[in-house]
Amino acid sequence: MQSVLADKAVSVSELKKNPSAVIGGADGGPVAVLNHNRVMGYLVPAEAYEAMIERLEDLELAEIARTRAGEKPVPVSLDDL
Repeated sequence: MQSVLADKAVSVSELKKNPSAVIGGADGGPVAVLNHNRVMGYLVPAEAYEAMIERLEDLELAEIARTRAGEKPVPVSLDDL
């Protein structure tokens, strides 16, 4: 059985009928969107989505920094910049 990673779940038809009520009833948390009792996606508040994207970008930049930390530095003068 597929796990649902949200405290609230709605069917696609419920979401179509009243999306504002679904979002309002989520209390800022994610809502699993189901189609024939299978999770088709998650509806998350804009703030949560933005925070997730920012976190992913931070992780990507941290990985780049870790990779480059082991590289030999290249000397550059201010005049070259």
